[in-house]
Formats: sequence, C-alpha cells, structure tokens
Amino acid sequence: MEQSFYKPTIFHSFKTIIAAESNRNGGVSEVPFQSLNLSLNVSDAEQHVIENRNRFFGKLNIEIHELATSKQVHGDKILYAMEPGAYDGFDALVTDRKNVFVAVSIADCTPILLYDTENEIVAAVHAGWRGTVEGIVFKTLEVMQSHFGTQAAACFAYIGTCIDECSFEVDTDVAGHFPDDFKRFDAERNKFFVDLKNANKDQLLEFGLPESNIEISPFSTVLHNENYFSHRKEKGQTGRMMAVIGMRGG
Repeated sequence: MEQSFYKPTIFHSFKTIIAAESNRNGGVSEVPFQSLNLSLNVSDAEQHVIENRNRFFGKLNIEIHELATSKQVHGDKILYAMEPGAYDGFDALVTDRKNVFVAVSIADCTPILLYDTENEIVAAVHAGWRGTVEGIVFKTLEVMQSHFGTQAAACFAYIGTCIDECSFEVDTDVAGHFPDDFKRFDAERNKFFVDLKNANKDQLLEFGLPESNIEISPFSTVLHNENYFSHRKEKGQTGRMMAVIGMRGG
C-alpha cells in the first residue's frame, strides 16, 4: 500500500465532498511513529507531524487552517463545529459549513464518516469501545436530525479501519457492555472478542440508514499493521491516522 490515504467509495458520487482516511505510509516520522503520524500528542517531533499533515491534507487539497479537530476523550460529547479550530473534549464533530473539514484521530478505535446529502451536513466520529457502548454514532445522527432535520434515507456512512474482531480481546468487564451479537467467548483463551465495526454499523441501521448506504473498511489496524497504526499491537508506542470529511464550496 504505497498511497498514504483511502477515499471511501461511498462518497465518490458527491462532487463537493472530500473524505479520506490516512494510513501510516508516506511520511517522515521515525520509529516508533513511522512514518505518516498525524498526531501532535504522541511525543513525535513536532516538525515531523507538521510535515506529515501538510503531505496528507495537501494531497486532498485541504488547508490546515480549514480543519476542525478535538482532543478526544473516549466519551460521547458532540461538537457543532461552526468554524475550524483545535477543540477539546469531543469525540464527534458535526458541521454544515462549507470549507470546514472535520477530522478524528485513530489507532485502533473506529472512525465513522457521515454525510447527509439532503441538508448537506457532515460528521466525523471517533468510536472506541466506550464511545460505541455509549452510542456515539447514533447520538451524532440524533444531533444532526434535531439541529438540521437529517433523515436516515439521505445519509451515507463510512466505517473506517480499526481493530478487528479477531484481535480485540477483552475481559468480562468490557465484554459485559456489549450485546451477544457483537461478542464471542473463546473458552481456550478464557477471553471475549468484540466486533466494533458491526456494533457501530448496528447503530447506523438502528437510526434507519439503508445497508446499501454504508461502506465498511476491510482492513484491520492489527492484521494490517504494516500499513496502519495499532495502539494495542504496538503497546502504546505508535502514531495516529486521521479520518476527515468536509464540503468544498464557494
């Protein structure tokens, strides 16, 4: 995988939408952040992160000053981002503003990108296991609905690359929060395994999105660690990818 990003096909027909998910390739960061680390919060050299961000967002024709991001806290708080900036304490960002690009940082947690085609609303969601349990994807859609009148049939979604079901091994304290449909018990290992992608997909379906309006990344941060950062596999010493979406307009 030489290219440093993937553009979800679910958004390809919408000409004003720019949406992408980065991977770990094509940057300048050194071990253990090699190479396209986009986070300023992992002890990587600041000049490396700035160069990496310029490379990634430059290829998307997004200016750094057009970004709206947040320091994520693994919660369920949602920000209506009326302007670009670096915020704090939110795990989902929603905007109806042209040329404001909302982005989340990931390295095992699930990124979800949303687009309401009727009302022209976009959202970027960071869903770790806590956010998934707290229903952050469903809550984001509810915010979009209450503020802008979003209807499920007009929404499209991309569930991005995260830790896969066969790698997300947890104990009872975490597994107990998930319905049986999204976990399995491995008696040999005496552990549960949780499926974050399908748990978040279920929230999209519960809100009413047609299954045909949902794209799911086939990749895993753990199984495809040569191309993606994994906090778990790399024992916390690694970089971060970003998933970003926004509308280009005059």
